[in-house]
Amino acid sequence: MDDNKNIFDYIKQLFTSFGIVVLLFIAINIIIGNEASSVSSLFALGAKGLSTATLLQLLFLVLIITVAQNIFLSDLVIKNMALVVRNILFFATIMAAITVFAVVFGWFPLNNVAAWIGFIVSFAFCSVISSVIMRLEENAENKKMQDALNRLKK
Repeated sequence: MDDNKNIFDYIKQLFTSFGIVVLLFIAINIIIGNEASSVSSLFALGAKGLSTATLLQLLFLVLIITVAQNIFLSDLVIKNMALVVRNILFFATIMAAITVFAVVFGWFPLNNVAAWIGFIVSFAFCSVISSVIMRLEENAENKKMQDALNRLKK
């Protein structure tokens, strides 16, 4: 754990995540923006771009994700909870936030079962990929720490 984090580290984390999300939405927008413009407020401009409202919604969502990440996936707030429980709480928080955003901002039609199934499947897929990446990152960091400890012992 890095105890020396300051506000700029959190801002860096927020805008790094925001940049990745915006790049993903740009790619999705190029591919399906025109077709989705009549269905989702996220793609209101069609393939022409993302609206200011959409960008602000995504920024607010990424802010929620960043806060959740620092609460559940670091030792900043919770120190004695199993990693599995932390991950479940982290992804549940994100799922709840996205669901609220979908309802409040009209991200997709509420009565469209296919849209909700697509959301759940894509969220589950992204959550699994994210968990695998986090686990690989943790293993690499643990190996690095073990190697450093072994060098110190010699």
